[in-house]
Parts: sequence; structure tokens; C-alpha cells
Amino acid sequence: MTPTTETTVGIGGAAESTDMVLNIGPQHPSTHGVLRLRLVLDGERIVRAEPVIGYMHRGAEKLFEARDYRQIIVLANRHDWLSAFSNELGVVLAVERMLGMEVPGRAVWTRTLLAELNRVLNHLMFLGSYPLELGGITPVFYAFREREVLQNVMEEVSGGRMHYMFNRVGGLKEDLPAGWSARAREAVAAVRSRMDVFDDLVLGNEIFRGRTRGVGVLSPEAVHAYGVSGPIARASGVDFDLRRDEPYLAYGDLQDTLEVVTRGEGDCLARFEVLLAQTHNALDLADACLDRLAELPPGPINQRLPKVLKAPEGHTYAWTENPLGINGYYLVSKGDKTPYRLKLRSASYNNIQALTELLPGTLVADMVAILGSMFFVVGDIDK
Repeated sequence: MTPTTETTVGIGGAAESTDMVLNIGPQHPSTHGVLRLRLVLDGERIVRAEPVIGYMHRGAEKLFEARDYRQIIVLANRHDWLSAFSNELGVVLAVERMLGMEVPGRAVWTRTLLAELNRVLNHLMFLGSYPLELGGITPVFYAFREREVLQNVMEEVSGGRMHYMFNRVGGLKEDLPAGWSARAREAVAAVRSRMDVFDDLVLGNEIFRGRTRGVGVLSPEAVHAYGVSGPIARASGVDFDLRRDEPYLAYGDLQDTLEVVTRGEGDCLARFEVLLAQTHNALDLADACLDRLAELPPGPINQRLPKVLKAPEGHTYAWTENPLGINGYYLVSKGDKTPYRLKLRSASYNNIQALTELLPGTLVADMVAILGSMFFVVGDIDK
């Protein structure tokens, strides 16, 4: 009689104590671009999460070392493509600090105005795209309508729709066009009058609130541990904003208008609420800047610079409250016309690291809600 042999072919991935490794991205509709998330799952629950970055790395920091101080502005412009004006601003502030240069008052107020308009443009993108990721398609159409209104005035003043290249060391490229302030004021008023779309249509939607309330709670301790900043940190109760706590540009004179919005819940809903409230306040700050510009006498918008611009030997650090959080610029000069080193500390890079803390313990179905609420740009991570 032939002996019987038993062979176990397989028990499948659903067996007890069997973890599954799932790669989300780098090309995936829920990753905001070429970001890869390596998830370890136990059934439908995430056990471990690892953001894998570098797929968009372009070596901007090394390219800075081969460009002069005028040329590096165009490189810094692009890493967070939703905050181009603010990116330029941080670089020129660092160079001006190295040079000990004082910028004309008209340029200071105009920079502040354009930085706040850029903040609104940045936030509108996320106010529209985040509901889209949760299944609500309508808000993104409204968001792009409002963005077009503001982009029109930004394009008129700078010539660019996304990459403005309007900042210069010592001020701005040129003065504002005739009648532009009135058109900018009309654009701000038009956008403000229609912001109830997000106040009512999104925040008032019970499905949106059900998908975001209590989901992805980030503690203040984790905020400090990972260096998280911007609206995400303030949604966890961390009350810090460089515009108030270490004012630059004209923010020291705007303290009565500036409102630093915080929430204590630290969940996806709180992050969206802070972003929305910050958008309202940025519109108010833009109006205040327009009022002040109307009172200023005519004057220069920039400083005359030598044909070859060289920063003195030394180093400095400038930081700004970018729309997505704190951006830092560490500039080292050896006295040449190019930086010896320019290190970027981008908001998105630090913010995305907190996913290793946020995602474990949550369901796969909540991953997209958490990821979208981190409001990051992949180019800002990889630089």
C-alpha cells in the first residue's frame, strides 16, 4: 500500500499573525505626487508606516552653489510650487541680512501684501483638494475659481502665474502697475465674499465631519519631536507663528490684524479648520497692507546693486512663516558671488515625518484622510 503524503500549499494572507506590506505610491492618486508610503498592515489596521522620499530630488541645494545671488532666486522659487513668492522671499531676506541691507519701506509693505496673497492661493488649493480626496468633488471647482481671481492680479504685477520671480535682493523687480491696488482690493473682496462655500458646504457637511473628526490625532509632544510647524502644529494647540513671535517684513505693524488661530483637538478636522481660518485672516492682512500702501508717499521699490553682487564672508540664518509652516535658510558665504552653502529647512519635510506617528493604529480607510490633512508639497520635501 502506497503511503499517504500531506502537503500544505498555502494558507493565504489572512491567517492570524500574518502581516502584509503594502506600498502606496510613488505613483498613486492619494499621495499628492511621487511620495511612497510603506505600510505594514494587520488586516485593515496599519501597524507601521514609513514615508519613503527622494523620488523628486533635484539637487537644488547643490545648484545654489553654482549660481550667483540673483540666479538662486529662481531655484528657490520652485520647491514648493504653491508658495513661490514666499520661497523667493526667504532667500532674499537671508542675502540682505548678510549684506546688512535696508530695504525701502514701499518694498517691505508690498512684499508683505504679496506674501499674504500667495498664502491665500496656497490654502485655497488644499481647501479644495482635501474634500476631493474624501469624495466631495464640488469644493475644488470653487477653490480654482477663487484662485483664478487672485492669480490674475499676481500675474499682472509679476508676469508669472505660479513662479513669479518678483523678489530681488534689495526689494522687488519693479513698482506696482497703475490702478493695480484697486484691482487687487476688488479681487480680495470677491474671494472673501465667496468663502462661505468652504465654511458651509465643507465644514457643514456631516460626511466630511464624520470622516475627519477624531481621525489622525497629532499630539503637541509629537509636534515638538518632529519639528512640525504651520497650520498642522497650531491645530494641535502649539501656539507659534513667526509673524507674531518674531516679526519680519511689516508684520510688526500688523499685530492688530494678525490672528494666530489654534485648535486643541489635533485631528484632521482641526487642521482643516485652522487652514480655513488662516485663509480668512490672510485676506484681512492683504486689505491692511493695501490700506498702508495707499498712505505711503511715492518712493523707490528697490536698492541699486553693483553689477557683480558678492556677500561678505560669514553665515546667517533667516526663517519665514511660509503658508505650509516654517521655512529656514542657512546661508554660508566665502565672499564670492555664489553661496558657499545654502541649506533649506522646508516645512513639508518635517511635517511629513509625523506620519510615522500618526498612521500606526489607524485603519487603511482613514489613511487618505490623514495624508491629505498634512497639507504638503512633494517638491518641498525633496528639494
